[in-house]
Amino acid sequence: MKLLALETANEQCSVSLIDDAQELYFQLDERTKAQTQTILPLIEQALLQTNTQLADLTAIAFSRGPGSFSGVRINAAVAQALAWSQDLPVIPVSSLQALAQAAYRLNGLEQVTAVLDARMQEVYIANFSLDEQGMMQAIDDEKLLSYEQATAYCQFTAIGSGSELIKPTDIDSEAASSQHTSNVNIKATAQDIATIARMYAAQQKWVDAEYALPVYLRDDAWKKIPEQGKAN
Repeated sequence: MKLLALETANEQCSVSLIDDAQELYFQLDERTKAQTQTILPLIEQALLQTNTQLADLTAIAFSRGPGSFSGVRINAAVAQALAWSQDLPVIPVSSLQALAQAAYRLNGLEQVTAVLDARMQEVYIANFSLDEQGMMQAIDDEKLLSYEQATAYCQFTAIGSGSELIKPTDIDSEAASSQHTSNVNIKATAQDIATIARMYAAQQKWVDAEYALPVYLRDDAWKKIPEQGKAN
């Protein structure tokens, strides 16, 4: 089994290529909003360095959102185009689940509330808990909520770009504030997409390329872009 994992939903770009047991390639480009310039070169580099052809892949995994409107759209479009070219299945992975998986990978957190800044005084949010296979699983629905609503929805340690916006009431001490800052800086990469996708691939939980669709949570996201200023 070989999986190509793509992540552009967080306004950065990363690519990972894995097999059943190990990571064969990983590269992260941290330049903000440069996904359109970097995603294809990184994919080409991944294939070249691992001596892999697209036809050798079992599936293509991608972060399907929610997240940056343009970033989610780029991720889905590239995954779909590559999958269509070789008649490969795709594995859509929630960007909130990937964020929760990153919190476990980086900080060993086993219960988290993943929160992404959605602009316009709103956040994307869901609560996650670690299962027996080491996967962070959602225990409720992904939501688009106001800051006040999200604060009430938050069950665990808040992580991600939106965590500082919901201002949990129990963060008063200097130590808690420092931990909070650390949690804000947690970001998912293609490594986390790949980890989750490996589990889905083992169970053949994938879909045809035509279903490589972005998830925005905000149904009229395209109408609101002018309101977001520099967002997305």
